[in-house]
Amino acid sequence: MNVSSVKTVAHSALARYDQVRAHTERLAAPLTPEDQTVQSMPDVSPTKWHRAHVTWFFETFVLADQEPDFAPFQDKYWFLFNSYYEAIGPRYSRPMRGVISRPGAHDVADYRSNVDDRMRDLLDRVDDGTFTKLAPIVELGFHHEQQHQELLLMDIKHVLSLNPLQPVYAGRPAPPGDPGPMGWVDVAGGLVEIGHSGDTSEPGFCFDNELPRHQQWLEPYRLADRLVTNGEWLEFIADGGYQRPALWLSDGWGKVQAEEWTAPAYWSQVDGQWFEHTLHGTWPVDPSLPACHVSHYEADAFATWAGKRLPTEAEWEHAARDHEVEGNLADLESFHPRVAGAPDGRLRQLFGDCWEWTSSAYLPYPGFQVPDGAIGEYNGKFMSGQMVLRGGCALTPPGHARSSYRNFFPAGARWPVTGVRLADGGAPA
Repeated sequence: MNVSSVKTVAHSALARYDQVRAHTERLAAPLTPEDQTVQSMPDVSPTKWHRAHVTWFFETFVLADQEPDFAPFQDKYWFLFNSYYEAIGPRYSRPMRGVISRPGAHDVADYRSNVDDRMRDLLDRVDDGTFTKLAPIVELGFHHEQQHQELLLMDIKHVLSLNPLQPVYAGRPAPPGDPGPMGWVDVAGGLVEIGHSGDTSEPGFCFDNELPRHQQWLEPYRLADRLVTNGEWLEFIADGGYQRPALWLSDGWGKVQAEEWTAPAYWSQVDGQWFEHTLHGTWPVDPSLPACHVSHYEADAFATWAGKRLPTEAEWEHAARDHEVEGNLADLESFHPRVAGAPDGRLRQLFGDCWEWTSSAYLPYPGFQVPDGAIGEYNGKFMSGQMVLRGGCALTPPGHARSSYRNFFPAGARWPVTGVRLADGGAPA
């Protein structure tokens, strides 16, 4: 790469930096400082913590290595806003983040502004050799912040759901529609390749857990052409789905009993009518919308009830690879899944609306190697006790979805925007 092209890429990175950082602030703008401090359960982080942590990431992994006279903006911030990087040092307990009233939301804004000024200065003056070395970690920082943009919205949804005043974050219901009956798409299977190629130039970014690309045998199978709807979930409820232990994995049935599940998260019943809490308010359950905020346990139980199964992640990726990455992503109108488009014989809702549970445990691909240094803690150490999801959701930022993306959550998680696509035939790999 010649000097002029390096400078062009560096200036492009600076513009991308401003774009990503500004989007985080736009998402936080509807919230009061008090909203941004609340932690409603251990898995939820306060909004101001998200805003500070993604800033800490750039300060820790970029500025600390590049500023000749580096000093952190505030010494204690390295302790407060470190998420799980053991190599960096001690960190504040995750379940206790909500008890930290200071720094407040405005203090966090000052922190972001300081780091932004230093990052802009660095990207504006960096020499060609340094930028070539620096570019991958800066790009990782962009995608890391996009992950937290999605988490910020999922977390504040849980926070606001517990307020009896039923506050609205933003947005309004999407236009109504009719998804039509569930159809099926046959997939040939065979010896297929899954995983990312490893090309880290835009737009080919990937996380380390998407590597390496490798071969896998798939028996012929079928995928449902759209996500399971609320209406279909209501049928599951009416047929005693949450009262029939034979439908459930043992751990899932334990969750149903311990947490008294009777419907997806954010559903409540008033005088026989089901309502759903959303970021744009609490509304009667719309039967045409995708069922969301269901755990892997619920997804698996529903599939068993329907006489089907969940797809493996290899089946999902193979079927999705030739589809355009388009759909209800980054929905800033309703902040919620939408009705599937009209049937057209192809797979619908592959990208956006809801993250789709697979039957695959989150494990390393054959030949996976953990990157050196603290950044190696990003994904690899979580490859235990998690299930893989694919496709993105209505809260996933633009440019942050692809067919090889491996999201992951514990099987009992219900606060992410998660839904169900059924599979049939084939043999789970």
